[in-house]
Amino acid sequence: MMRPLKKILYLEDDDVIAELVMISLIEISGYDVKHFNNGTAAIKSATRFKPQLCLFDVMLPKMDGPSTLNNIRLIPGFSNVPVIFMTAKAQVHQQKTYMDMGALGVILKPFDPISLGEQIHALWQDRGRGEARV
Repeated sequence: MMRPLKKILYLEDDDVIAELVMISLIEISGYDVKHFNNGTAAIKSATRFKPQLCLFDVMLPKMDGPSTLNNIRLIPGFSNVPVIFMTAKAQVHQQKTYMDMGALGVILKPFDPISLGEQIHALWQDRGRGEARV
């Protein structure tokens, strides 16, 4: 039986978006979420926090979301940590690149904060069934 999703490592550098996502995921959906605004801090926290899922913005200064994921996956025990990317870049070829990295899905910005937790839950439930989606 699949473990329910509880712990999400969230990476976003825009404070307004981050606050909206945190309210959505913690207050509305009840997830345990740790937010970081840069990849280095997210990587450092991974072993302590032990996230079940990474929710990463794609475009960040210094280290982008995909690079942060690659670094986290080098940590012993995190080689298969699932990720959902959030991005305003909706080009099909870009989304395919994220899916090829093993993303469970891509959530496009702007997103609906009311249904964000449900979207993440659905992607989590579909993992392993080959039903990743945008």
